Amino acid sequence: MTSFASLADLLARENPLLLPVAHDALSARMIERAGFAAGAIGGFGVIGCRTGLPDLGLASFGEIGAAVRDIAGATALPLIVDADDGYGDVKNVVRTTRVYEEMGISAIVLEDQVSPKKCGHAAVTREVVPTAVMEAKLAAAIEARRNPGFAIVARTDARLVEGLDAAIERGRRYVAKGADALFVEAPTSVEELERIGAAFDVPLIVNAAEGGRTPVLTPGQYRELGFSIILYPATLLLRMVGMFERTLAALRTGEFADEGALPAFNVLTGIMGMDEWMEIDRRHG
Repeated sequence: MTSFASLADLLARENPLLLPVAHDALSARMIERAGFAAGAIGGFGVIGCRTGLPDLGLASFGEIGAAVRDIAGATALPLIVDADDGYGDVKNVVRTTRVYEEMGISAIVLEDQVSPKKCGHAAVTREVVPTAVMEAKLAAAIEARRNPGFAIVARTDARLVEGLDAAIERGRRYVAKGADALFVEAPTSVEELERIGAAFDVPLIVNAAEGGRTPVLTPGQYRELGFSIILYPATLLLRMVGMFERTLAALRTGEFADEGALPAFNVLTGIMGMDEWMEIDRRHG
């Protein structure tokens, strides 16, 4: 079961906070096993792995919420969850906030895209809602939470729609409305990252998306630019798909691909909690 920790506590433990993004319960367990202080759950990977669909607003809150519940139940890591646009109007935002807080999630990220939302780095056209609409959603989420340590992170996708100046202005308004942290999605250069970092004194999130629009830098470089939370949204998923493709291509010819040393089978079952469940069986079965 996920462990709650406030954003302030997480940043006190590690700054910058490195957050590999889990796409299912097994990847969350592996992030925990690798020693990370926290993890994240992203819609892109969850939707892709659970339904085989792209991140274009095709999945409902019920589908995504069920996946988040599975993941949260499989790891003791504190988790930050992508809540898209809140899955509707302010009423839906309130429900989304309450459901994720009840799951023990540490923070949710709400974005200002028009529904149906689209992946922030995909080569597709997107729109953003009026700033006042997003401010209302943030106000509703902040009022709905019971624990003030449950963080509401505001994300703006305005950079690719209205330009960087507008995105920064939106960010200022979202912080003034009470957002605990800010995520200006898809800056396209180090200079833009520098401008964002200099404009705010709240925790800032950056997406280190390989193959995306934002420069992928080292954690230290991001920290120098003013970013304290680094998301790795596709790092695990890209490598998983790449290895699957190589392995399946070789297997189609009747051979095993040479992927280097593989984990022993008991390591795989250990990640799944085999020893814990067999101990329950031993004591009570």
